[in-house]
Amino acid sequence: MPNIVGGCLCGGVRYEGEAEPILTVVCHCTHCQKQTSSAFSVLVVLPKGALRTEGLDLSAFDDVGDSGQPVVRKFCPRCGSPVVADVTVTPEWDWLMAGTLDDPSWLEPQMNIWCSSAQPWVSMDDAIPAFEGAPSLGG
Repeated sequence: MPNIVGGCLCGGVRYEGEAEPILTVVCHCTHCQKQTSSAFSVLVVLPKGALRTEGLDLSAFDDVGDSGQPVVRKFCPRCGSPVVADVTVTPEWDWLMAGTLDDPSWLEPQMNIWCSSAQPWVSMDDAIPAFEGAPSLGG
């Protein structure tokens, strides 16, 4: 099982989890681009409640994703690092921002989603499934 341990940039929020990831995803939606100030987000999907956080309480931003569905984006109140998201269409899952892992070297993305808004200069591995929007994901 991968080591699910990490935290925000300033160290004010730390987490660990003991669940096997359900999925690893690269999301190219416009909201992830804005949240990360990059071309995409890399996410590790875990069972809801598998993460234990300590330190500062996460702040939250209630968003509406490109899907039109609510997304609660949670972040460190001190440094602003995005940590985890609650996605309404997958209520049984937490979407962890992989950039906050202490060691993300084990991560291998299993799919690209929201490729319709992917930046034209981003290369995607043809061996990984790519979806124009979001595939049907059951939580």
